[in-house]
Amino acid sequence: MLENKTALVTGAGRGIGRAIALALAECGADVAVNYSGSKEQAEETVRQIIEMGRKAVAIQADVSEEADCVRMFAQAEEALGPVDILVNNAGITRDGLAVRMSGEDFEKVLDVNLKGAFYCMKLAAKGMMKRRYGRIVSISSISGVKGNPGQINYCAAKAGIIGMTKSLARELAPRGITVNAIAPGYIESDMTAVLPDKVKESVLSQVPLGRMGKPEDIAQAAVFLASDQASYITGQTLLVDGGMGI
Repeated sequence: MLENKTALVTGAGRGIGRAIALALAECGADVAVNYSGSKEQAEETVRQIIEMGRKAVAIQADVSEEADCVRMFAQAEEALGPVDILVNNAGITRDGLAVRMSGEDFEKVLDVNLKGAFYCMKLAAKGMMKRRYGRIVSISSISGVKGNPGQINYCAAKAGIIGMTKSLARELAPRGITVNAIAPGYIESDMTAVLPDKVKESVLSQVPLGRMGKPEDIAQAAVFLASDQASYITGQTLLVDGGMGI
């Protein structure tokens, strides 16, 4: 399905990012695995991809820094070739009630989650426009659709990704490039693992399917949007949320 394609996945050392990187590789893509902090986790993702018979490289970069993003794309293309598929997954949280949140915590989340996605979109688009082909998939969140108390910074960033997706989709459509987003719901991850049981129960009560999703659920959606099966879909946000957004 994705043979002879090169993908770059940000924040792919663990969790949803790793699941996406592995799923893309399983469908035939070579994958550049971006990470910010844990080299060991990224190299484990690379190891699993290579075991599938695909090429992979781990690249450290802080996506909130444009110079890092420029270097990351250069390294990815030198190792694997032009980037055909970009998945913006890197993200952080700095939760707190709005009245108590520092400007620093607000800005840091937007820098990584929103500005980082913008830098990567911009860099990917330049090469894709020349080749008249590309797939850009960004991970938003159900929080960016519905809002969530204590996450005004995170919700702003994830809602911003949806807006950027729509705008860029219009800009790149004439070149045959699709731009879409995925809004995960309550997914098993390091972020959700630390939540108190009462909070988990409260959130699950809002999920019609009555359970948390798995990283692989998001990964399969990303593979679909990156494939030619989704070639007539652009500017959309796919909610993979067990029904939370109903």
